[in-house]
Amino acid sequence: MKVILLEDVKALGKKGDLVEVNNGYARNFILPKKLGVEATGKNINDLKLQKAHQDKVAAEQLAAAKALAEDLAEKSVEVKMKVGEGGKTFGAISTKEIAAAAKEQLDMELDKKKISVDEPIKSLGVHNVKIKLHPKVTATLKVKVSEM
Repeated sequence: MKVILLEDVKALGKKGDLVEVNNGYARNFILPKKLGVEATGKNINDLKLQKAHQDKVAAEQLAAAKALAEDLAEKSVEVKMKVGEGGKTFGAISTKEIAAAAKEQLDMELDKKKISVDEPIKSLGVHNVKIKLHPKVTATLKVKVSEM
């Protein structure tokens, strides 16, 4: 029997896959637990329409992420840091502080978990920070660290 999976089933397939299973396995396990539906003509057409819609939404999200990456490349944020004698800094700039500065100065919501800093920012000056906007798109934001 052919079945369209509604959820991931271990050792069988992922959500949306069309798989061939034994009649008893389908009737006694997959269908009663609503892990899948029988692959009728209507259900197969619905699956095709769902996949087309998901592809369209994914393409729109990718385009939006690319546009945002280009926008972020031109912008920068300024973060102030406490400095002691001889230009020695106290602590480091965190991703939380960078996200807060971006919200305040650029009016952009950036997730602190998506911001990656190669090495801790412990010095004054301009630093480049990578922001993962999409699995295929990474933007660079300039962070100017100045004295308080």
